[in-house]
Amino acid sequence: MPRTFSPPNKTPERIAPLAKLPVFWNLTGKRAVIAGGSEAAAWKTELLLACGATVDVYCGCEHLGETMQAMIAAGSVNHHAHPWHCGIFQGAALALADCETDEEAKAFFCAARAAGVPVNVIDKPAYCQFQFGSIVNRSPVIVSISTDGAAPILAQAIRQRIETLLPPALKDWARLAQTMRDAVNLRLAPGARRRLFWERFVDRGLGSNHAPDDETAAILLTEADRIAKAPSAGCVTLVGAGPGDAELLTLKAMRALQAADVILFDDLVSPEVLELARREAKRMLVGKRGGRESCRQEDINDMMVMFAKAGKRVVRLKSGDPMIFGRAGEEIARLRQEGIAVEVVPGITAASAMAASLGVSLTHRDHAQQVRFVTGHSRHGELPQSLDWPSLADPRQSTIFYMGGRTAGSIEEKLRVAGMPATTPVVIASAISRSNQRSWRGRLAHLPRAMQDMGLDEPVLIGIGNAFEAEMTVDRSRWQPETVAAAI
Repeated sequence: MPRTFSPPNKTPERIAPLAKLPVFWNLTGKRAVIAGGSEAAAWKTELLLACGATVDVYCGCEHLGETMQAMIAAGSVNHHAHPWHCGIFQGAALALADCETDEEAKAFFCAARAAGVPVNVIDKPAYCQFQFGSIVNRSPVIVSISTDGAAPILAQAIRQRIETLLPPALKDWARLAQTMRDAVNLRLAPGARRRLFWERFVDRGLGSNHAPDDETAAILLTEADRIAKAPSAGCVTLVGAGPGDAELLTLKAMRALQAADVILFDDLVSPEVLELARREAKRMLVGKRGGRESCRQEDINDMMVMFAKAGKRVVRLKSGDPMIFGRAGEEIARLRQEGIAVEVVPGITAASAMAASLGVSLTHRDHAQQVRFVTGHSRHGELPQSLDWPSLADPRQSTIFYMGGRTAGSIEEKLRVAGMPATTPVVIASAISRSNQRSWRGRLAHLPRAMQDMGLDEPVLIGIGNAFEAEMTVDRSRWQPETVAAAI
């Protein structure tokens, strides 16, 4: 069993704060009242009718717009040719109004609330108990976007993007899911097997622009029978979380997080990335940070094996890319030794994110013909003894030191002894891709002092090489060439 480990104070929120609770409300056969006959009122009326509501419209004939007149003529709504009054709310499920003045809006709002009916006054947020979002309609799949009234144009732009992502045929796949649900539940008990079936169903639905045909249901139920008879087995996926910015996650990483039963995550994984994980997944912090209490690698390996053998789908979530200084080799070896299926989902490593953030090409053809990623400390906390410093001092390459904050002084000394000029450009970047990212640009001679000024509260990368010269010339205020010359 793993030893007891007390992680640092880092408890991610299960759900981030919400401006409003998104609720999908069944209005079939329910009565809704609308005061007003404007185009805005007509649009809300059409939404309510599409949900199966019975709509009573209260408005004088002289104030009816063309769309509302057409709905009344078609018999879609019940028209009451007089203004609203306090008696209209009895038996209503909700109430809407389009009011010209704040006084009328307040009166309608107070009357509806007194009757216990949820109320919305169009374009007057102060008199709204609920709001309408911008809708993507693939019913029974419905996506609603809200900005809490702050930026309606933003909500519309988001809707347009989602429209392009969801194929029109998705509505047919959703209807098929409704018809198959009971049959699938009879074949597969709640848990991993049933979830696996629906994940494969979703892959088919989202991966095609074609609606399911008459044979699709039979094929899928055969797949359900196959899943029911297959032996239960857990698995482990090593997932690269990237440097911190959740937008840098790959689609495959997102899918792994959404499918996980257990997530073992590093201390450097950002809360924004964890927010994208499946809500029901068990999350366990197994971070390893220099100078802090850490979970032993052996304990992490034991946890992965234990959960996988219990039939769980485990995600080992690592900052950056799991195959670069992430000790993935040890974890993969242990899992294979135990006969546990393991998959790796690469992530954006911190060096790539740093180069992108600073606008530096690590392989600028005028400066660097190779790139090296070098660990800045060994398992004992010092520089590795096996590093080839004369090779690292080669001016024709870009070198990125990971985890080199505490050994920055030794790095500078070793490179200088190996022949690297004191004027070689250097960049230090901390908290890469996050809101608190900081960077320093200077020369090799200033590296130790700069590292002291930057501090060790956040993980840092040290980039060394002539490829960083172009970036430094953009902002020369960060270094003093005369001081460097005096240090040579």
